[in-house]
Amino acid sequence: MIDDYNKIIESLNIKFIRTNSLNVIKSVRIHNFYDVQNTLFLVNKGKITLAENDVATAGDIIFIPGGRSTEITFGAVEAEEINNETFINKRELYFSPIQMEHEDFIHLDEADLTNFISVTFDVKAFDSVNFFTSLDFPPFIIHQSSSLKDTVDQIYDENGSNKAGRSRIINNLTEYLIIEVFRYILESKMFVEQLATNSNYFKDSRLIDIFNYIKDNIAGDLSNKTLASVANVSEDYVGQYFKMLTGINPQDYIEYQRMEKAVDLLRTSKKSIRAIGAEVGYKDTAYFCRRFKMMFGIPAGKMRKRDSLIDI
Repeated sequence: MIDDYNKIIESLNIKFIRTNSLNVIKSVRIHNFYDVQNTLFLVNKGKITLAENDVATAGDIIFIPGGRSTEITFGAVEAEEINNETFINKRELYFSPIQMEHEDFIHLDEADLTNFISVTFDVKAFDSVNFFTSLDFPPFIIHQSSSLKDTVDQIYDENGSNKAGRSRIINNLTEYLIIEVFRYILESKMFVEQLATNSNYFKDSRLIDIFNYIKDNIAGDLSNKTLASVANVSEDYVGQYFKMLTGINPQDYIEYQRMEKAVDLLRTSKKSIRAIGAEVGYKDTAYFCRRFKMMFGIPAGKMRKRDSLIDI
């Protein structure tokens, strides 16, 4: 089994996105917090609460896999309740970078203070599959792991430095962080059944061929007929085959990959919404916008305004 897990780890392409250190200046409960990318929070003071009253306090780490919507509460006092779209548009009302002065923060009772470090990153298997999303893990808390805490602190400190090799060090630390999270899952026997079931694609080269074909032809014909040809199975069987190994049907997976690519283009390019929709396989811009809003809860144009979690 260890050989299988090593094979999984060797397949991963890990990319650091950003890190922030933030004060909670107004407690807030977000009912459908969501990001395409994976997010990790290290609580330095106060508390952050996941749904079902799962509380993280100082020294604890919350891990939210990309693509998973969750309820989350930042802060130790009675929280304002909002949805993710409101949070994206008004996040400066709730969070402030620690290094910045903020009038509301000055008047906040020290006993109620919550601050945390966030790290955001991509983890792709075979440079195609969003790894943690594919394993269908819910968000969870890692309590009091000194190695993870030290690594998050190092990533944040290195990101704020001007030293030679900064990017290389951050990438190496991020890889170490993800492997430590993976080890924690195994050692704590968390989600091991899901891991064993949902990682079957690592053992089937035909499925990997499908993943790679979808990635390389995201705007093209990705019908079941085309996928069947790639995997050399029948058109009638390919949907069943794909779902048996991944837990989702191929067209749902394709839509998620298209939307994930659209989010990346919205954040990194100045292309129009129409051009981005076409680039990820949607000829009808209005339909693309409807599907985008349905998946992420916000219009595509507003996604462009938020560079992921909390850049304020």
